[in-house]
Amino acid sequence: MVLLVIGVLLWAGAHLFKRIAPTMRAGLGNLGKGLVAVLLLASIALMVLGYQQWPLTATNMFWGRHPATAGINNLLVLLAFYLMVASVLKPRVTGIIRHPQLTAVKAWALGHLLVNGDTPSLVLFGGLLAWAVVEVILINKQDGKPQLQVESSFVKEAGTVVVTAIVFVGVAHLHAMWGYPVFG
Repeated sequence: MVLLVIGVLLWAGAHLFKRIAPTMRAGLGNLGKGLVAVLLLASIALMVLGYQQWPLTATNMFWGRHPATAGINNLLVLLAFYLMVASVLKPRVTGIIRHPQLTAVKAWALGHLLVNGDTPSLVLFGGLLAWAVVEVILINKQDGKPQLQVESSFVKEAGTVVVTAIVFVGVAHLHAMWGYPVFG
């Protein structure tokens, strides 16, 4: 339990460091980038270990998986992967959605909350959802909302869809291999 909570807090803190203490972060220069990278890797390790070690009991289970919520989850995860790929390839959607990566995290976390109604999932996915919401608010407050402009092409649009499909199938396969149900 403690490892998972520390992992989520470390993830959020490392990401929010630049927004909460910009002068301190800027003063660290390239060392700061390395420090943040190490903290993020540590946070991922703590989240994985903490999630796996948290015992599931009837007392920490609030709702279960349902085929309808599994379908909604899969659509939200597909959207999340699309937005992550889009943040790199810059199709038309990046001219509409200001923060595609953070929006992807929010869609992914919300989808996982729909199908995982246990305490460790609420801590992990709820914590990451809360972090993404706070991050967007802080970025918009500090950077404003400049006009979004993207010049897209058929190649970018098609490439985004193809890469998204490949990533989704690959992650679904890994999920199934690790024992986490994907469909139904």
